Amino acid sequence: MKIAFVYDCIYPFVKGGVEKRIYELACRLRDKGHEVHLFGMNYWDGSSVVEREEIFYHGVCRPMGLYVEGRRSVFQALSVSYALFVPLLRAGHFDVIDVQAFPYFTVFPSWAVARLTGARLVMTWHEVWGEYWHEYLGWKGGFGRIVERLAARLGDLRVAVSATTRCRLQEICQKNGRFPVVVVPNGVDVSAIRETNPAEEKSDVIFAGRLIREKNVDLLIEATALVRRNLPDIRVCIIGDGPEQERLRKLVEDRGLENTVEMAGFLPHYGDVIGRMKASKVFVSPSEREGFGIAALEALVCGLRLITIQGSMNAVCDLVETYEGEIVMPDAGLLAAAIECTLSDGSEGAEHICVVPGWDDVTEDLLRCYQGLLLN
Repeated sequence: MKIAFVYDCIYPFVKGGVEKRIYELACRLRDKGHEVHLFGMNYWDGSSVVEREEIFYHGVCRPMGLYVEGRRSVFQALSVSYALFVPLLRAGHFDVIDVQAFPYFTVFPSWAVARLTGARLVMTWHEVWGEYWHEYLGWKGGFGRIVERLAARLGDLRVAVSATTRCRLQEICQKNGRFPVVVVPNGVDVSAIRETNPAEEKSDVIFAGRLIREKNVDLLIEATALVRRNLPDIRVCIIGDGPEQERLRKLVEDRGLENTVEMAGFLPHYGDVIGRMKASKVFVSPSEREGFGIAALEALVCGLRLITIQGSMNAVCDLVETYEGEIVMPDAGLLAAAIECTLSDGSEGAEHICVVPGWDDVTEDLLRCYQGLLLN
């Protein structure tokens, strides 16, 4: 089977949850004898098409910044989509084109190539924004909502990475008279996590993720200032970078938390992130909008307790319901109370290695979806 994955960013040049999912799936599909191609921005020197680890990488345009003033760049998304059509068409016939639905614009050239070549188009949905578009962009959000609904009309199969995303997507699909959505969740590299030793740098609370406004990391910092009144020796580690990094660093300074909160920045090696998780006690995911939450799942496997925020767009709540943890309203005082209670009860997090899906399982699930499409 010849398979194309389409997304604007490519792992390991950008290390987010979507990029990680595509890479893990691509490696395992390759190992099963399938020919795998990745399409996105060109982060490397030399030819726009390179082969690495027996996977073909197609750079469709020069790399551009993903964010403008803390929000996803529309220009960047349009530029990648405009540049995608010709390289995808010239790469030859694909059996399956798996396009990541967000940021939506790449769905349309992928659909056009699929129609021209007879490929089956799979759309993988990591989030569905719906009404949130208006909160994100104000009156301009109406355009984003229209594009999202148009994208939901296309494709042969819709895959959601979580039950929360499936429910939100089904609302759109039902209005469009479309078919149910299949859930193929994210996984973790259980073996790599088990083989990683805890880091020497200890912490009580940890966060790992992109430092963007929607992650609400400022809520964690405000909560830490409250927790420190009763637990003066608390140590918090924040891993990641992004457009909010400097603002969050200044907030740490303004609250006098320089010796309490470590802004660890971006850690390039996966083992370093896992090591820091294993050297902590509680993972806090303060985001109200999370399509899945791979970092939270990794934290559970590391044995950490999980605390997240109540929100209709926060799929980390699904992990709490499936495994264990605590969900609180988006309030610094309530989050502080949850952190303090969790740290004070003295119990350790349970290792959910036996029940957490690995990438091998996820690959098998997705492959069955592909094969079912090709048989119809």
